[in-house]
Amino acid sequence: MADRDARPCWHCLDAEAALGAVRSTAAGLTGAEARDRLAAVGPNVLPSAPTPSLLGIGLRQLRSPLIYVLLAAAVVALALGDFADAAFIGVVLLVNSGLGGWQEWQAEQQSRGLQKLLRVRATVLRDGAAIEVDAEGLVPGDIVAIESGQRIPADVRLLDDHGLEAEEALLTGESLAVPKSAAWRGEPDAALGDRASMLFAGSTVARGRGRGVVVETGAATEIGRLAITLSATEGGTPPLIERMQRFSRVIAVVVLAAAVFVGAFGVLVNGQDIATMFMFGVALAVSAIPEGLPVAVTVTLAIAARRMASRGAIVRRLPAVEGLGSCTLIASDKTGTLTCNELTVREIRTSSAAVFEVSGAGYAPHGSIVARDGSIEDGPALRRALEVALACNDADLHHREDAWTWRGDPTDIALLALAAKRGLRRDELLRRLPRVDEIPFEADRRYAASFHASGDGTWVAVKGAPERVLDMCELTAGAREEARAAAEEMAARGLRVIALAGGEVPRRHDRSQPPQEPAGLALAALVGLIDPLRPGAREAVGRCAEAGIRVIMVTGDHPVTALAIARDLGIASMPGEVVAGTDLAAGSPDDYRAAVQRATVFARVAPDQKLRIVEAAQQAGHFVAVTGDGVNDAPALRRANIGVAMGRGGTDVAREAAGLVLSDDNFATIVNGVEEGRVAYRNIRNVVYLLIAAGVAEVLTVGVAVLAGLPLPLLPVQLLWLNLVTNGIQDVALAFERGHGDELRAPPRRPGESLFDRLMVERGLLAGLWMAGIGIASFVGMLEAGVAVPEARNHLLLLMVLMQNVDAFNARSETRSVFTLPFANNPLLAVGVAVALSLHLAAMHLPLTQRVLDLGPLDSVEWTVLPLLALSLLAVMELHKLAWRWRRRHAAQ
Repeated sequence: MADRDARPCWHCLDAEAALGAVRSTAAGLTGAEARDRLAAVGPNVLPSAPTPSLLGIGLRQLRSPLIYVLLAAAVVALALGDFADAAFIGVVLLVNSGLGGWQEWQAEQQSRGLQKLLRVRATVLRDGAAIEVDAEGLVPGDIVAIESGQRIPADVRLLDDHGLEAEEALLTGESLAVPKSAAWRGEPDAALGDRASMLFAGSTVARGRGRGVVVETGAATEIGRLAITLSATEGGTPPLIERMQRFSRVIAVVVLAAAVFVGAFGVLVNGQDIATMFMFGVALAVSAIPEGLPVAVTVTLAIAARRMASRGAIVRRLPAVEGLGSCTLIASDKTGTLTCNELTVREIRTSSAAVFEVSGAGYAPHGSIVARDGSIEDGPALRRALEVALACNDADLHHREDAWTWRGDPTDIALLALAAKRGLRRDELLRRLPRVDEIPFEADRRYAASFHASGDGTWVAVKGAPERVLDMCELTAGAREEARAAAEEMAARGLRVIALAGGEVPRRHDRSQPPQEPAGLALAALVGLIDPLRPGAREAVGRCAEAGIRVIMVTGDHPVTALAIARDLGIASMPGEVVAGTDLAAGSPDDYRAAVQRATVFARVAPDQKLRIVEAAQQAGHFVAVTGDGVNDAPALRRANIGVAMGRGGTDVAREAAGLVLSDDNFATIVNGVEEGRVAYRNIRNVVYLLIAAGVAEVLTVGVAVLAGLPLPLLPVQLLWLNLVTNGIQDVALAFERGHGDELRAPPRRPGESLFDRLMVERGLLAGLWMAGIGIASFVGMLEAGVAVPEARNHLLLLMVLMQNVDAFNARSETRSVFTLPFANNPLLAVGVAVALSLHLAAMHLPLTQRVLDLGPLDSVEWTVLPLLALSLLAVMELHKLAWRWRRRHAAQ
């Protein structure tokens, strides 16, 4: 058995040398040898992270800069014996962790529910007999049988093959099946997709059969090595986390400075007791920190996650919700995301020189076959071509229980779907022309043929590479050259071209010898296939452009095929916009950055190159979202700011690396997620504004009173009540605001943009100054009128509650008038405001809360004046919105 730290170049060895390297023979291993090797190398499974527990996910919610500030405040409060403040912060942290943890745990269960829990089995030779075992029990040296439709359970060096092709998209990104040959040997640096003598764990046999020796299992396979690379790849930081880190630093500095200044002024200027002012400073700092923000942000993201799930995107990590809305560049996989990952016939050129265009996408036979001149005549030439496609075919396509099911080689399924669009079925043809012999497809042969009894003779149907099939046909030199030129022209447009031919051959009586290669055939048609765009993909790319998001395609496909798809999508039109992975093989980081700036399509890209493309885009200042489904995509998914994995067709490894999982594998769902992410970020900004404006008002009200030598206008417990009840309910209600319909018409936020931009600062300061000014003026006025300090505080606290009730409606939009926003967009806000106000009114009348908060009821006159004072804030903020819109219009002129 080979040393795994210095393993041989398996594709460089011939079959006999590979057998010798793993100390095996063509007869396989004995049961005892297999057991010994299994004990030595371990089971054939990939390393995977354990399923996180609900508690673990909940604790993960505490890893936030703002949470760190709150934890520090709670520790200080406990040290000073302020148990009420510490308990209040503790409740906030528990609620935040519970909400966020529950949401992420549910998303984790949904994501894992998408996984196909199928046990892979393999047929191996043990003790000279063929037996079936679980793939986990395979060891290096096992001889395995390989057949069409099988998932390869380990890395295998082929010993022999018969028409073998493998689908390796999950490893290489190559959408077409790759021919395999046991006789092939290559150089050590041969690309993964070019190693024709190897079959890799995780790939699927598209057609053919063969036999091979297991050379690597578990973590030593190519898929396992990618999984290890993934575990060493540092994850990208979601935009919301970056902005919250900056925001938390600002809050911590400002609040600490304000508390120190007010405390020092009280001691040094007003002669207050040091211990008293220190306690007050701590209380002011704790109350000024927006404790409700973590809960409000978590609720906002959880609501957005629910909305995204209803549109096909499962959120595994809450910050990914807003992150998708912040992305400036989407690096999208092609196969299965932008395209259907189902070969579809797009064009037919018959022997009569007629060109037919085929509509529909995927294997389900929905669509039509229409001549390019617009006619739908079912000419004899087209029918002959469709009969050849049905006859030389080993796939199955059936309609069962209102759904289409299929099995077999992708090209064969596509040809069955093509014929079904004209109502032709393979079983009906075979009843009329029963198959009597065949030549299966082999990579070196490049064609397949089927022989059918037809009266007293034999009719043969052939499909394969155009250059091979044309050599079997009777054609004039001009017709042959014309057909070759047509095939080249179709291939240049990114189509995979096969030729169909048919004709009569002599009946063969001696079945002991294989049939001879057909000759003298009539060319039936050239057929162009492609993995078509998903429905809505082009429109989704257009919506990204409208939203200011750049889309680039990163694929393992051939550059010509990639450019053809990119043209259909509208993201590229010229070959100069395509960069091949081979061109970047030895590229420096500067080369990658230059390529990202000029190219929109990256083809024949290796997994490490996709990772470097993502890093180059991030270094260029982009917030990057990456889509992918294969193990080859996983490192890039983890490194991206936002990783988006495919749920239906993707691998477990890719889903583990991503923050979002698409349940429908559709690129259009990403755009829906961008929209919801932008709504979530807008709601977070609205919540931040509401809390900051309230914090500014509270700090200024208390701070100015202390500086002026006035009695404390609000007690620490009253400040906490404001934060707990009024803000704590209203900011959560704000999180339910729905989109206003213009989210995708705005450009993405600049990656370096802070939550505290000019608009936020203006609004927060203006609202805070106005509330503080009105509050201090009313407090001073009541004191001058002879009102006792406790009663004046009672009035001021109610006024603050009312003004913050009004400000909750101001917060629904930063620039749009509250009178233009329908209440149907967020009926819960009105409910939240009513609940917050009702709780305060109850506190003013209940004996227990009257004692704790030092409150009391007010008379009817005060109930007339205070609401009017509160409504003045609405007028001030409406004027500011009007002025801001006017400035924006003039700045744009």
